[in-house]
Amino acid sequence: MLIDSFVVKQNNFNELKDSLKADVPASIVVFFVALPLCLGIALASGAPLLSGLIAGVIGGVVVGILSGSNLGVSGPAAGLAAIVAAAITELGSFEVFLVAVVLAGLIQILFGILRFGIIGYFFPNSVILGMLSGIGIIIILKQIPHLFGYDSEPMGADEFVETSGENTFSAISHILGNIGPGSIIIGILGLALILFWDTILAKKSKIFTVIQGPIIAVLVGTIIKLIFDNSDIAVRDIHLVSIPVVSSLSDLKGFLTFPDFSAIRNPRVLTIAFTLALIASLETLLSVEATDKLDPAKNVTPTNRELFAQGMGNILSGLIGGLPLTQVIVRSSANLQSNAKSKLSAIIHGLLLLLAVLALPKILNHIPLSVLAAVLIVVGYKLAKPSLFKKMWAKGWTQFVPFVATIAVIVAKDLLWGILAGLFIGVVVIMVKSYQNSLFLNVDKANDKLVKMTFAEEVTFLNKGAIAKQLKSLPKDITLELDVRNSKYIDSDVIDILDDFVVQSKNKNITVHLLSERGNETNPQSYLEFFKRKKIMSYSFFDQGDTVFKN
Repeated sequence: MLIDSFVVKQNNFNELKDSLKADVPASIVVFFVALPLCLGIALASGAPLLSGLIAGVIGGVVVGILSGSNLGVSGPAAGLAAIVAAAITELGSFEVFLVAVVLAGLIQILFGILRFGIIGYFFPNSVILGMLSGIGIIIILKQIPHLFGYDSEPMGADEFVETSGENTFSAISHILGNIGPGSIIIGILGLALILFWDTILAKKSKIFTVIQGPIIAVLVGTIIKLIFDNSDIAVRDIHLVSIPVVSSLSDLKGFLTFPDFSAIRNPRVLTIAFTLALIASLETLLSVEATDKLDPAKNVTPTNRELFAQGMGNILSGLIGGLPLTQVIVRSSANLQSNAKSKLSAIIHGLLLLLAVLALPKILNHIPLSVLAAVLIVVGYKLAKPSLFKKMWAKGWTQFVPFVATIAVIVAKDLLWGILAGLFIGVVVIMVKSYQNSLFLNVDKANDKLVKMTFAEEVTFLNKGAIAKQLKSLPKDITLELDVRNSKYIDSDVIDILDDFVVQSKNKNITVHLLSERGNETNPQSYLEFFKRKKIMSYSFFDQGDTVFKN
């Protein structure tokens, strides 16, 4: 027994050791990705800068511990920035808005209890993959100006129309007149270093996979920035990370904002809380689905537990002045691409954000935004690789059209609208294919007066049009065999069409035979019983394949 116990402990220790070797470097990369996004999303939301970092810390540590996701990373979401900004304006203060965040967390816990986590499974794979590629493209487009030192928009913004009055493409068109020489040198060098590290050095030695390229790029970029100081190409403060400097714990308390619970009965607060809970839950579930698809180990995240974890995270975030949070695909993708093995990476990244606020703000405020933009551009490219477009094209139009539609609307509008557009197109595709595949119609080669109509396994009201069209086109003086032997369900709307056709068929001298399994007449819910009750047809059951009834 003692030996077995020792072996188990030794195995657990070895697993933890291997996990830490992968998770610590990955957490540092995720930290460098999350840091500007937390600050940028807070700025885009019209909230205090520290609120974004608070949400990042809680998303990493608290949600990371409670979540069942191995590789998902939570924090403030760009997709909520516009909603948050509008809500703060509508409610009149950030303190009242925090009440809505707390209530949103409670609603998310209720969603988890009611097992709403299954909602994410109703989104087609083409939409999920379109979401990933759309996010990748929008990351690249939004980070190009930052790479060149044009920082008119916060790094966390992802909407097409920017708060500065520009849009995604106009911002890119203006970079030539607003290039920061120091920023572009650091950004291009950082991008080249990451690509060289990933494509060449990582294949040379295992040490280059343990030490991640983005970490080295940020370190080199920061050193070059310090070298450029006091020169003509110095990087100005507006092009650097800007973390609020907290000199002591007592100062930190002065930076925190707390909810004003006197507004809890305000109906507008309740409406905003439900809106936040609904959208945050949807973004989380879609991110969970996408992250699980990217996971090399194909782990499956328990979605209801994830809703509970997100709810607890939002309650705590709202109580101490943080933004609402979700699981976010950008940070989760960076985590995956950095070869993280467990949830320790997300937790450690949250602790690093806390350390950044408490102990390292003056150091981290020397990091150029352009080198962080280089890191994000690589993340974006890996989400939107050309090979994925080729793969979706090869799957046919039913997969490619929703995929491209999702991407197009994400780039032209925002994430939420893109997902809804992709889902709508996906439903339309299903309806079209259902219309096309409801039945098979052929004329017997040996007898051109015999027409066989075979119904699909599931025949719903969506198939009414196709069936009615085929029945109407039948010629006179024929025998029609309706083969329903493979059908498990036929909608009553379709039965009504058949019912009407049997009456009308007498005018065209069409004899109708129904081919069915013996014994269907005993099922009171069957469509055969329906016909019996209508007394349209007479019945005499024979062996399978023979005439079941005729008019």
